Amino acid sequence: MIHVSHLTKMYGPRTAVNDLSFDIQKGEIVGFLGPNGAGKSTTMKILTGFMPSTEGKVNVAGFDVFEKPTEVKRNVGYLPETPPVYLEMQVREYVDFAARLHQVPKASLKSAVDSAIERTGLGDVQKRLIGNLSKGYRQRVGLAQALVHNPAVLILDEPTVGLDPKQIIEIRELIKSLAGEHTVVLSSHILPEVTATCQRIIVINKGRIVAEDSIDRLTTRLNKGLVYSLMVKSPSPTALTALRSIHGVAAISEGPNQAGTGTKLTVEIAPGGPEIRDQIVSTAVSQGMGVLEFSSEKVSLEEVFLQLTTSEKA
Repeated sequence: MIHVSHLTKMYGPRTAVNDLSFDIQKGEIVGFLGPNGAGKSTTMKILTGFMPSTEGKVNVAGFDVFEKPTEVKRNVGYLPETPPVYLEMQVREYVDFAARLHQVPKASLKSAVDSAIERTGLGDVQKRLIGNLSKGYRQRVGLAQALVHNPAVLILDEPTVGLDPKQIIEIRELIKSLAGEHTVVLSSHILPEVTATCQRIIVINKGRIVAEDSIDRLTTRLNKGLVYSLMVKSPSPTALTALRSIHGVAAISEGPNQAGTGTKLTVEIAPGGPEIRDQIVSTAVSQGMGVLEFSSEKVSLEEVFLQLTTSEKA
């Protein structure tokens, strides 16, 4: 659905996007992440035909962005970071205006506007002036104009900025519901939002891609090894020695005893080692440690993001 090959964008002597290549399949929801100035917004503007590139090739929904920009715009819904709304217009009037700009057929114009307003939760304010709405509702209006022509591709730049927690959950569920029917590229600084919404992420730093994978696989790759958390009642020296003797256990650290909850043991597994979760639990039980809880500890997306965008390698 989206094919980007060797994309480069120069602003005079400064390189904003440096030889990007990636593919996004039909129906995917992909998070596009990077620190400020990494080239995210520039890439999105090129994908929508809003801005030309210096070099490279971009194909969206089967059309070359540079050769057939009008066809690309017919198939793309774009929500920039600042919603492109007219404050003096009523909500429904504006969404109808956006539908006409996208050349939605007259026969389906009303149903398209009704659907966009309903999906974005704007029914109660559809006759109000946009200038009198909160920032969160203006963001919803921007999302409605991106959806109204039922595009194959949605490109959303910070779609939940300014929304309250309830609205964020509603927009998150809306975006997730678009998977399969629409291809969604989502840029956000709210990393838990990306974790909850996206199937895959692309991380760029200084104009280059530094990682591209599912969140779980990136987490595994960036971990030095697996880490398990074991909460027990009685971590005796003999029992700890038995755990450390299990083949594949790299190290065990013991936390302070927490009254009423036991003692937390952090079990580090050597990279590439065998699957030994059952051995850890069965050994702890046979040694009379009193297992209260066993879980896997994962690197958060925040940690993944920081490693990828601040490490020397990146």
